[in-house]
Amino acid sequence: MVSFLRLRKPKYVEPAVKYCSVGFESFDDQSPPSTAPRLGNLWLETNKNKNQTKRRQAKEHSGRCLDSCCWLTGYLCTVWWLFLFLYHCLPFTVVHEVPELMPGARLKREGLTALHPVVLVPGIVTGGLELWEGKPCADGLFRKRLWGGGFTRNPKRPLCWLEHLSLHNETGLDPPGIRVRPVPGLFGTDYSAPGYFVWDVLIKNLAKIGYEGKNLHLAAYDWRLSFQNTEIRDHSLSRLKSKIELMYRGNGYKKVVVVPHSMGVTYFLHFLKWVEMPPPMGGGGGPGWCAKHIKAIVNISPAFLGVPKAVSNILSAEGKDDAYIGAMASGVLDSGILGLQALEHITRVSRTWDSLVSLVPKGGEAIWGNMDWSPEEEHVCDLSKKRYSRFSLSNNNVNNSDLKIGFRVKDPVNYGRIISFGKAASVLHSSQLPTVDPKEFLRTTASEFDEMSRESIRKIAADKAYTAKTFFDLLHFVAPKMMKRAEAHFSHGIADNLDDPKYNHYKYWSNPLETKLPDAPDMEIYCSYGVGIPTERSYVYKLSPSSSCKGIPYRIDSSVDGEDDSCLKGGVYFTDGDENVPVLSAGFMCAKGWRGSTQFNPSGIATYVREYRNKPPSSLVERGGIKNGAHLDIMGNIALIEDILRIAAGATGEEIGGDEIHSDILRMSERVSLR
Repeated sequence: MVSFLRLRKPKYVEPAVKYCSVGFESFDDQSPPSTAPRLGNLWLETNKNKNQTKRRQAKEHSGRCLDSCCWLTGYLCTVWWLFLFLYHCLPFTVVHEVPELMPGARLKREGLTALHPVVLVPGIVTGGLELWEGKPCADGLFRKRLWGGGFTRNPKRPLCWLEHLSLHNETGLDPPGIRVRPVPGLFGTDYSAPGYFVWDVLIKNLAKIGYEGKNLHLAAYDWRLSFQNTEIRDHSLSRLKSKIELMYRGNGYKKVVVVPHSMGVTYFLHFLKWVEMPPPMGGGGGPGWCAKHIKAIVNISPAFLGVPKAVSNILSAEGKDDAYIGAMASGVLDSGILGLQALEHITRVSRTWDSLVSLVPKGGEAIWGNMDWSPEEEHVCDLSKKRYSRFSLSNNNVNNSDLKIGFRVKDPVNYGRIISFGKAASVLHSSQLPTVDPKEFLRTTASEFDEMSRESIRKIAADKAYTAKTFFDLLHFVAPKMMKRAEAHFSHGIADNLDDPKYNHYKYWSNPLETKLPDAPDMEIYCSYGVGIPTERSYVYKLSPSSSCKGIPYRIDSSVDGEDDSCLKGGVYFTDGDENVPVLSAGFMCAKGWRGSTQFNPSGIATYVREYRNKPPSSLVERGGIKNGAHLDIMGNIALIEDILRIAAGATGEEIGGDEIHSDILRMSERVSLR
């Protein structure tokens, strides 16, 4: 609008000044005839009237433009909010609550009723957190949500909000003067934000077949803490044990069906070991507790073997979306606008959350690949050209060997190089790359936010690539306090001998490759997840452009792309998965690691792989889509909900169809060799 008026001004103002100047010059400098004064005055008056008319017209025109601009802005804002309302609100009222589309309503008409009690276990960031004690800047927020649901007040005080979400950098527990606790009950995680469901749709469908408070429970816990610290601080594991025992006794001694999501699957895996171990480290339930109380575990979007995205989050607080935003608005993210250096503040907070380290890839190079090999070799990157075929497994027999029909990628992707500095480091043969020297990672400072040597930062990068074995040195260099603190609570290797007494320590219990499943041969375990969505697998990094060497010395290089049909987009190599968790992490344990009687599953608990091919929503009224396979939106997937309802009502894995596989998880698993 300002530029428009600036362009219009010369037309209306300057000519008037010019004409007036000419008139006055003629009047002063010349001696006009007797008729000249009258003609001159008439001419000046006429011009004055014309100028006034033009100024009035300009003012009216400017006012009309302002009015039009305001109306246009209001119209656009109204349309935007209308679309936002449709996107966030209508999926529940239009899609999921229509009886014909609610599997719970349909199954109830078929005679399905509640049988086994159900326990829901949320994952990272999906559980609500509320304030019980805080600093003066948080006055008036007692028992108000700081995370999840309607936490709309907090962005008004962002630094105060981030301070209260942080944990103590030494202990991993509460900072002095701050107490933030999980929101209890089903209300804590039905929505993660206004209009954005998490467990709500599943809970509504369970209610349709008879579930309520006495036979349905959500195990709230503080997802920021290490798993053992949830017991030390809040007794979360003890309360979960007591609740399962109470539901078992109060519902006719029916075993419980447990439904964990995302990081919740490893949290509950930790619980399975904790509950049978003797105190003080364990829950004292004794051998046989799981066999007595648990019927089945339906793991949704499981991150059993971790996610590469956790590495990029620790390294630079980035994923693919953050990298794109950073490329478009690096001045905002890196500058001190409003005193908020966004990525640095986010990094300071997230590096106090020990749970984030639980999501770092487990199994090393044997699972995730080395410099020149990975289980996903020959992966088809353009999923639109990939044909899926549905098949089942029963007793390890494959009845369809043609698992994938696609094309071979021109340039093989070295997925094993989870972090590469520069595109060349991600594609060249390992013999052409410099080796990683552990001595280069020595730091004289103990805090990740102390100044780092620019020279050491360059040496550590320098066209190098890091695998699931060597990137721990990189993480120790960038986040030494976090990694030192978290190593006391988590392990990421593969057990040589699970009979070794050292594996009785709690730091191994959440790693399925370093712990045994309980002796419960009648129990069933499901790996249920979406496929067909490009999922982050490895990254191309560069030196941070910032002159500061504190906290975030490296960034994803979003300018790096591959050729057409390439797996490389915006500095990120993609593979098949559910957008957050690669297929390899979600499905390997059920497809091979626990299949049959193995060192990790000595009692031979039955395992099933249930994959749901992603079908994007066809319209705005389907927020996630009733056939969506994305990591969180799968919670509204009708096929998944029906599977859970049937299992809760007493069906076995064979009765719901056994394995249903659409991805290459079997071929990937065959390429993984475990001792």
